[in-house]
Amino acid sequence: MRYRVELISLDEKDELVERHSSKVLYEVKADIYGVCIKLLTTEKWVAEKWSENFYHFNEKNIRSHGRLYVLRDESMDRNLVLYNSYSNTAFLFNFTYYGWIKSIALSVAGDILEDDHGIYSVHGACLDIDGKGVAIVAPSGVGKTTHAYGLMRLPQTRVIADDFFYVRILQDLLAFSTEKSFYVRADLASIWPEYAEIMKHAEVDSEGRAVVDIRWAVGKGRVIPQTTLKSTLILKRDPEDPREVYTPKVGEALEYLKEHSYCNPHWLVRDQRKERIRERFYRTLLEKTRTIVVNTMTPPKRTHENIRRALGLK
Repeated sequence: MRYRVELISLDEKDELVERHSSKVLYEVKADIYGVCIKLLTTEKWVAEKWSENFYHFNEKNIRSHGRLYVLRDESMDRNLVLYNSYSNTAFLFNFTYYGWIKSIALSVAGDILEDDHGIYSVHGACLDIDGKGVAIVAPSGVGKTTHAYGLMRLPQTRVIADDFFYVRILQDLLAFSTEKSFYVRADLASIWPEYAEIMKHAEVDSEGRAVVDIRWAVGKGRVIPQTTLKSTLILKRDPEDPREVYTPKVGEALEYLKEHSYCNPHWLVRDQRKERIRERFYRTLLEKTRTIVVNTMTPPKRTHENIRRALGLK
């Protein structure tokens, strides 16, 4: 992870608000699963991508539950996050990568949902395949996004999220979408040609990514707001493990996820209380779903075939 998070006091938060409020040029409220997260920024490009990425909170009289100040200030370090968890206010200094900005916004909303509503964050993809929800989680760089988009091409697949979603524990595990449009790599079409047309018209940024409405590629009826989770697919890249596909015991899978911070590099608060909350949730997730581990050390085509077989797909 290439940005740094520091927790700050309410007094420090108030000082930063006083110092920077007059510099803010753009304010946009996002509806992130019922949580109002307000963007306050000096940067036009951030406001534009935010508006494309998230659903707007249309009620003008709704006060924000959390705030993101995205600011350019040469006196501050690059890619620095200062976060006050009591007020759910984050200050992001000198960011140029939108992917981190939107992930921090989702984490602020997740912090609120986790503490106050018993709703939990998953940094991963979520698909509905033949009416059954599949969570796909993996450490960064292991192939989660590549293989999720490969599965999205199948006619029996519907899409909830490609990068981040929330889960509510009722009698079943209900997974909910978080974003209106997805922030995808420009080279997606070189891996899966089915996405060539949508990427041809995408506005690619300096990071080689673009916010796109994936409905134009998979079909409007195949992007849905929620599903019931039945399977958890964990991807790992381990040259020392000869197993390509296996079903782990709950304890083994939980230990792997814990070692990799539950495959979420964007947690803002990492204290013992939060660790207990997250461990309890992920244990429940693994106990209530069929868990499969796929080792992505094999060539990509073979790995994707292994994933499809593991999920019972032809």
